[in-house]
Amino acid sequence: MSIFNEEPFLIAEIGVNYYDIAKKEGISNMEAAKLMVKEAKDAGCDAVKFQSYKADTIASKNSPAYWDTNEEPTTSQYELFKKFDSFGEEEYKEIADYCKEIGILFLSTPFDFASIDYLDKFMDIYKISSSDLSNIPFIQKIAQKGKHIIISTGASTLDEIKLAIDTIENENDDYLNGQAEIGIMHCVLSYPTDNSDANLLMIKNLKDLYPNYDIGYSDHTKPDENMLILTTAYLYGATILEKHYTLDKTLTGNDHYHAMDPEDIRKFKENIKLIKTINGQYDKVPLPCEAESRKQARRSIIAKVDIKKGEAISKDMLTYKRPGTGISPSEIANVIGKIAKEDIKEDDLLSYDVLE
Repeated sequence: MSIFNEEPFLIAEIGVNYYDIAKKEGISNMEAAKLMVKEAKDAGCDAVKFQSYKADTIASKNSPAYWDTNEEPTTSQYELFKKFDSFGEEEYKEIADYCKEIGILFLSTPFDFASIDYLDKFMDIYKISSSDLSNIPFIQKIAQKGKHIIISTGASTLDEIKLAIDTIENENDDYLNGQAEIGIMHCVLSYPTDNSDANLLMIKNLKDLYPNYDIGYSDHTKPDENMLILTTAYLYGATILEKHYTLDKTLTGNDHYHAMDPEDIRKFKENIKLIKTINGQYDKVPLPCEAESRKQARRSIIAKVDIKKGEAISKDMLTYKRPGTGISPSEIANVIGKIAKEDIKEDDLLSYDVLE
């Protein structure tokens, strides 16, 4: 995506984890949100993402949990969302301003029509949750804004993904003429996602199906020690990467238990730095660092025996040894049958100067 200045573009999903950080640190929710933004920026993230909703507009009061209740014991979606829905337009505007001040992109996933409208005032990219991929009226409303869109595809079929993409493009010509772009994220809608359920090859599937779109990965696995899951997603072609983010992975509940922390971010960034270093160029050619090895480690045509002046060169007179500064063995056909212009000693490199 031209809107992203880095590849991969890494999004730290703060979500509503700042509530628990605030309690732990004894600070306000706003102070905790800004602290998490700053730590994400310092660790090397390109964007932070929040979640904009009100419990009354996202879930009915009898909506059951779909997450691991051993990690998050709240059994009602409504009750969980109610704990974390105090922020609105004013608060997210303050956070967006802070993000702009320190140089990191602000994102927040809208979960109702009201948040679509107010986020439009200070956000350049909309994120559509996997949970809203089939919410066609909602998607139409977002597409009407003409902003760039990142859409997650957890728990969805290819037909559902196509319908969502078609809806966006049919709603606003900006997505067809390149004025606004769409990123498609592989995602597994399971909290946490077992490693065996990550199915990162689906990234390649989406790249094959949508070659003209940026493909990404929204990760819900628990962070591995070396951030290999997110790194592998990048190697498989994901150029937009998103993962839940916290300052303390030991905190219980909500999205801390499958989140990365600043140290994980730094590990991932080091992985990417190494990958970009070792990737190098595409065209296969001898490299400058190989110049001396190319001369000394390759073989040349060598006299196996003493060869007298005037003798015709035969194959049994020759062998092939290092260094490679003489006649290459690949030119043996040009040597056989030539006449020695002078005596050639055993173990001498042959050159065309001594042949006729």
